[in-house]
Amino acid sequence: MNSIESLKWRYAVKKFDENKSVSTSQIETLKEAFNLTATSYGLQPLKLLVINNKTIQKELVVHSWNQPQVFQASHLLVICIPKEYTTVEVERYFHLVKEIRETPEAVVNPFQKFLTAEIQKKTQEELLVWNKNQAYLALGTLLTICALEKIDSCPMEGFIPEKYDEVLNLKEQNLTSILALPVGFRANDDYMKDLKKVRKKLDDVVIEIN
Repeated sequence: MNSIESLKWRYAVKKFDENKSVSTSQIETLKEAFNLTATSYGLQPLKLLVINNKTIQKELVVHSWNQPQVFQASHLLVICIPKEYTTVEVERYFHLVKEIRETPEAVVNPFQKFLTAEIQKKTQEELLVWNKNQAYLALGTLLTICALEKIDSCPMEGFIPEKYDEVLNLKEQNLTSILALPVGFRANDDYMKDLKKVRKKLDDVVIEIN
């Protein structure tokens, strides 16, 4: 199955097969894909929760507008961002740059000072919005890799972040939940399984400038 056929195969699953589980190796692939996703300046202001606990998943259903996929799914992935973002994260990033690339400090310093200033001049509300945008980039990566790996998924904004944060003890980790992604395998009786994908024509969504 090529990449386009994989994307055609993908849909937002409405009912998962509770008897099928995503393998350990597939979860490792999703974790690696999350870590490799594009983020602004490469700062990675994100965390991924990988939940494989039916008690917790069941508790979260009520905070997900009673969407049963949260419980039915093999695993529930939750993308989180920091509630408070500081220049400490910039320092950590450039420490990694120097460690991994062995880049001289004289080369790194100008860019580090620029990014530090950029973070300092933004309010926490602005930083929250900025980092939330990075979460959507990561979601796109995960959805694509799921399709390529023949893992079913259902992206969700429809949940109450404050309640997720409470159940998952995220406040203590300076995190807040942004997006949820149940993953597993579609049930044979999912009514959406065999429906044709509804998309606009390419000419309606693509503008070519030559």
